[in-house]
Amino acid sequence: MIPLSLYIHFPWCVQKCPYCDFNSHKQKENILEQDLDQKNYIDALIKDVELILPYVWGRRISSIFIGGGTPSLLKPSQLESLLSQIRARLQILPNAEITLEANPGSADQANFNAYRQLGINRLSIGVQSFNNQHLKTLGRIHQADEAKNAFEMARNAGFEQINLDIMFGLPNQTIAEGLQDLEQAIALNPNHISYYQLSLEPNTYFHRYPPILPHDELIEELQIQGQALLHNAAYKQYEVSAFAQAKSECLHNRNYWEFGDYIGIGAGAHGKITMSNEQKIYRTSLKKHPRSYLELAGTMDCFDEFKCVDAKELPFEFMLNVLRLKNGVPKQYFQERCFLDLASLDLNLKKLESRGLLQTHNTHLCATNRGFLFLNQAISEFIA
Repeated sequence: MIPLSLYIHFPWCVQKCPYCDFNSHKQKENILEQDLDQKNYIDALIKDVELILPYVWGRRISSIFIGGGTPSLLKPSQLESLLSQIRARLQILPNAEITLEANPGSADQANFNAYRQLGINRLSIGVQSFNNQHLKTLGRIHQADEAKNAFEMARNAGFEQINLDIMFGLPNQTIAEGLQDLEQAIALNPNHISYYQLSLEPNTYFHRYPPILPHDELIEELQIQGQALLHNAAYKQYEVSAFAQAKSECLHNRNYWEFGDYIGIGAGAHGKITMSNEQKIYRTSLKKHPRSYLELAGTMDCFDEFKCVDAKELPFEFMLNVLRLKNGVPKQYFQERCFLDLASLDLNLKKLESRGLLQTHNTHLCATNRGFLFLNQAISEFIA
């Protein structure tokens, strides 16, 4: 059976970062209104679960990811209510990976302790940089020392699995500054580091008012030297922007990239559900704005999308995910997870193989080292 994960979206932040294109909104300043929002939102999330239950009945959840926004703004009591109600409705594997995203600017030792007691066993901390000037430019509410303190709080709370997000290619960033960020992250010895380039996404402040970014040659050098630094520190690259110590890959994200299934609940959350008996794959997405979402939660009107994916689109969707993995996936996944014969893609595969972008001669389907550098070109070959 195809693995099934659960993604839970929390749409509020202390403030909106200028580069962020995720569905996040500045939270209300009134504490009583915040409490009411949280309570109503938890109720709405449970309605989402109940609405999707008939489509996943009998299947077990292998991982949970609570993202945002800033879900660490949730009170432990609200998270406890949420997780206990979810466990009453869905079968969660005993060893399931449960990740919570946390912002260093809202980190609290008592909360981290409580999160760990609730069964959350992995934290993903949005550091981005250890340079205070760059943090200010990025609109982050924390400073470098607070990021280091948040990491120590997480360790003190008993979290063995911690990811740090580090961003490169920042406005006016030098190679030395970018590598220094990475060196400071490595020095903390997290189990996992996400190392990715700042991009100017549509519908963001930075897209409307673009900052001056480093030239392409500098960004490329930062990427090459940064990846070498991570490799030398025993962080293995297993995905485009994901680096992990031994046995510390993010299982939830791997499920996305392996074209597994996931339930998406919360404002703007996306999901992918395979109905094996019908040999069909459904894509779902919920209303983005918290107000609309809360008004319609628990009804089919809350979905902006609930559609069956056309078979012609599946090769592109599959390759878009699996080729991001450094070692790819077993070839049989294409038939098992798309209900299509891999032989139908022979011409595309041979073309990419002849260009040195793809290797198909072994049991796995994966990009070559060269293909990994030109991934967009490889993936575009499968657009219907």
